Amino acid sequence: MNNTIFTINKPANEKVYSYAEGSPERAEIKEELDRQASGEIEIPLIIGGREIRTGNTGKVVMPCNHRHVLATYHKAGEKEVKDAIDAAMRAREKWAVLSWVERASISLKAADLIAEKYRYVINAATMLGQGKNVYQAEIDAAVETVDFLRFNAWFASQIYSGQPSSTSEQMNRIEYRPLEGFVFTVSPFNFTAIASNLNMSVALMGNVSVWKPATTSLLSSYYLMKIYREAGLPDGVINFIPGRGAMIGEFVLAHPGFSGMHFTGSNATFNSLWKKVANNLSIYRNYPRLVGETGGKDFIFVHKSADPGEVATAIVRGAFEYQGQKCSAASRAYIPESMWSVVWGTLESMISNIKVGDVMDNSNFINAVIDEKSFDNIMDYIEIARKSDSAEIVAGGIGDKTKGYYIQPTVILTEDPEFLTMREEIFGPVMTVYVYPDRDYEKTLNICNETSPYALTGAVFSRDRYAFVTACRILRYAAGNFYINDKPTGAVVGLQPFGGARASGTNDKAGGPLNLIRWVSPRTIKETFLPATDFRYPFMD
Repeated sequence: MNNTIFTINKPANEKVYSYAEGSPERAEIKEELDRQASGEIEIPLIIGGREIRTGNTGKVVMPCNHRHVLATYHKAGEKEVKDAIDAAMRAREKWAVLSWVERASISLKAADLIAEKYRYVINAATMLGQGKNVYQAEIDAAVETVDFLRFNAWFASQIYSGQPSSTSEQMNRIEYRPLEGFVFTVSPFNFTAIASNLNMSVALMGNVSVWKPATTSLLSSYYLMKIYREAGLPDGVINFIPGRGAMIGEFVLAHPGFSGMHFTGSNATFNSLWKKVANNLSIYRNYPRLVGETGGKDFIFVHKSADPGEVATAIVRGAFEYQGQKCSAASRAYIPESMWSVVWGTLESMISNIKVGDVMDNSNFINAVIDEKSFDNIMDYIEIARKSDSAEIVAGGIGDKTKGYYIQPTVILTEDPEFLTMREEIFGPVMTVYVYPDRDYEKTLNICNETSPYALTGAVFSRDRYAFVTACRILRYAAGNFYINDKPTGAVVGLQPFGGARASGTNDKAGGPLNLIRWVSPRTIKETFLPATDFRYPFMD
């Protein structure tokens, strides 16, 4: 038996490759893009380590060219969902009692495989299948995924080493048990790293999962699954079942072994799943752990002391990178009257230089939104603004889905701080600006705080420390990740744990130890060396 007390050193964040002209990574990614784009693969279910082909299939297409098929995938039916649950529960018997060091070793090997052997594979799959340009894919699919895998192993070592004090008469310790059942993981299309972390974080802590991946990110999710298996993940620990979410959720949440859900997606879907869990409480062995990150209506709030160029840059990057398809993307801004003309002049100039097009062309800053449903939803919001008397489209507002799902970066100027596009999540390259009187700084901060039900990210730009402190106080609960003089996107694992409250989720902070704590059920063990032999206490004499 290996009885070494083992610790993991704090890792460094993975280096971000630049993909600059002439760099070796530029040539590598081009070769891999050409390889993946030139063929069509088959994506099976993976249940208990076996590849399952149901014959009920769908197509994975490029958002930038929706006539181009990348893969054919098989969909789970009722039988496959039940089989996945059974496989998870069987795997749990060995996985739950395996040393955490062995589980961490698999996580760390997967990180190295992604960083070295499969970096360009996972990046190219994310670019082609999810419409991300090379830099957005790099910071997501490669860098953040690797950071999650490495930092979570370090966080786990810290958690397991947290032990209570003992005395000369007794020994006390805490056993960090995995949950008593399986975890249902539901991943979104927009971040390959999130899809990975939803599963590998719970697995690291000794749990098993049934994974419902987003249909629009199946290519990268499938490659992740293959990498986990190559890293040594035992069969059945993660079970990969693409298919119709409503049907899968119905069966999973009705199983007595359901012990938790790790979710990233829409607010409406999370609410629906939560209600189903509540209705099924009597059948579960334990109260399930529900961890969810849902949506955001993220803000940039500007004080008159701010630098206009910094504000304009934050709006462009915060609102339009990855077509605004980030839960953290800036989508509303509050700018003082005294600054608006200067900010707008810089912003308009920047937008005029933005190119929109295919991910294969590195000169394109903006690419296609994920699918037709998303395209139509975004354009519906733009049309509402176009027809409104209290709003004006001052940039963009044009979409074309003939070949790919392309929408020009759009800025809406409104005189109504309660306008629809200031309140509701759009998930596209749309920024709405409200210009407020300089004297109404605090009043407008309160409007910002109360306008939207979400509270994920937000940014304040100010050179006046008193003004910033005021904003920080009024917006205390308006954002789980709060930025000072920076865009409200780009949280880094180990530096800015990520998550929000209100309608944005349970704020369990992925990228930090708090999230991992949710996937254990601690047991305190007290051992008394010399037990009492007389029931009487001294005060009774």
